[in-house]
Amino acid sequence: MSATAKKPAKKAAAAKLIPLGDRVVVEREASEQKTSGGILLPDSAKDKPARGTVVSVGEGKLDDKGVRHALQVKPGDRVVFTSYAGEPFKIGDDELLLMREDDILAVLG
Repeated sequence: MSATAKKPAKKAAAAKLIPLGDRVVVEREASEQKTSGGILLPDSAKDKPARGTVVSVGEGKLDDKGVRHALQVKPGDRVVFTSYAGEPFKIGDDELLLMREDDILAVLG
């Protein structure tokens, strides 16, 4: 059993949010309610997962010559990011993270 559970994505409200430059909007996966041994976890003992789904991406990063380079991730990609990455914010009931593409460590296949 994995440490995180996949939460259904609510992309209607978040799709209206278009990040600028090399920024990415990510919806964090929900924490597991119990351990693999069957122990129920209280809210204070749950770790925030460092996995999520990309909801929207910016246009890309500008280099020194003014050329814009497209991002490597796209909406719908499941990603792993650093645990303190991004700025959390809410749109309606959805809690999202706004982070730079550099904070993303890997794309899950």
